[in-house]
Amino acid sequence: MDRTPITQSASSKAALIDGDITHIARAMRLSLQGDLAGPILPPSYWRERLNRLLDMGNLTHPQLCAVDSLLLQLDQFEAEPPVPWDELAPATAALFPPTHETGAGHPA
Repeated sequence: MDRTPITQSASSKAALIDGDITHIARAMRLSLQGDLAGPILPPSYWRERLNRLLDMGNLTHPQLCAVDSLLLQLDQFEAEPPVPWDELAPATAALFPPTHETGAGHPA
């Protein structure tokens, strides 16, 4: 039995690249927002993933534009460091003003 290797067609390869770009765009934004400890995954991780896509070659023009846009977003994130926690605006005690007058007693 002669087996031939399965190769991906150009359209299926492009679809996989599109899916990877879409995933990176969604996950990168959330990951960089992170939590109080900072980004969940560092910008260097996302830059490496995007560079691997570029190294694959044969990206379409829209794919190249999308990867370039994501790389620019990383540049912007690194240029604008996040605000330290202690410099954030203080939380307000009440989101909405009270509906009753202050100091007005309740009838007994």
